[in-house]
Amino acid sequence: MPQSRISGRIAIDAPAKINLFLDVTGRRADGYHLLESLVVFVAVGDRLTVEPADTLTLSIEGAFAGALSDLGTNSGTGADIGSDNLILRAARALRDAYSIDAGARMKLEKNLPVSSGIGGGSTDAAAALRVLCALWQVEAGPTRLARIALSLGADIPVCLNARPAMMSGIGEIVNDVAAPPPCGVVLVNAREGVSTPAVFAARKGAFSNTAGWDEPATFERFVDVLRMHNNDLVEAALSVSPVIGEVVHALAASDDCALARLSGSGGTCFGIYRTAAQAAAAAMQIGANHPEWWCVATAIRDGAPEIVWC
Repeated sequence: MPQSRISGRIAIDAPAKINLFLDVTGRRADGYHLLESLVVFVAVGDRLTVEPADTLTLSIEGAFAGALSDLGTNSGTGADIGSDNLILRAARALRDAYSIDAGARMKLEKNLPVSSGIGGGSTDAAAALRVLCALWQVEAGPTRLARIALSLGADIPVCLNARPAMMSGIGEIVNDVAAPPPCGVVLVNAREGVSTPAVFAARKGAFSNTAGWDEPATFERFVDVLRMHNNDLVEAALSVSPVIGEVVHALAASDDCALARLSGSGGTCFGIYRTAAQAAAAAMQIGANHPEWWCVATAIRDGAPEIVWC
């Protein structure tokens, strides 16, 4: 059916996701693993800009546009983008769900490394769902939009939420939690893509018990409680990409690092610091020692990004 739509160009940030801890709690009969993970989002990420058009097209630019090309998702104009690109899949799923006959000209600024455990493709798809709802004037309820997100990938519902949350099940259960105390964060990636299916296939050992999350009021308590949890995918990720061990070691050895850990299935690792200044100094130190790595200082967001006119 014809849809009303806004004119002009709008944009939204697609923030990087961090799994502060990740417990693998079981496996379903269909092979999907059950998880419990504390997820936060940070101030760095990709950016998606959209404007009205008769057809759906996507162009990609930015520091890691070429890396998408290496994975078979080319940068360039719409005809060059692989049909399995998550942004295009999200756009088509939303259009089909609401019988929309409009298109969109979409441009992704790809600032995050790919296959890196910080939700790059998932956060881009979630951003697409949100910004296209605005462009096409779709009043999508959160439950239905979350179902569309889950049909595209297990990480996309929590990225659609884009706030500090406990994620469980296969990713479909998302419960908001209070934002952690203010702190600095450093993200480091050795620019080696890590396959999530390969990491889960390599995982061995028993499943973890669910433990929930106490919302700590101080930085010290925040770090102490995180230390009570782990990332159950670390050993498997190290077997797939041994350089992850070097990255974690570099973070842990940096000045003032309170905790260093792998995010998700890798290969991005994060360090937590009491202050933003300490994180910035650590990022400079690690970047100087490893100029071939992607290294950035950032901070944890306390809310989802807003759609903006541009």
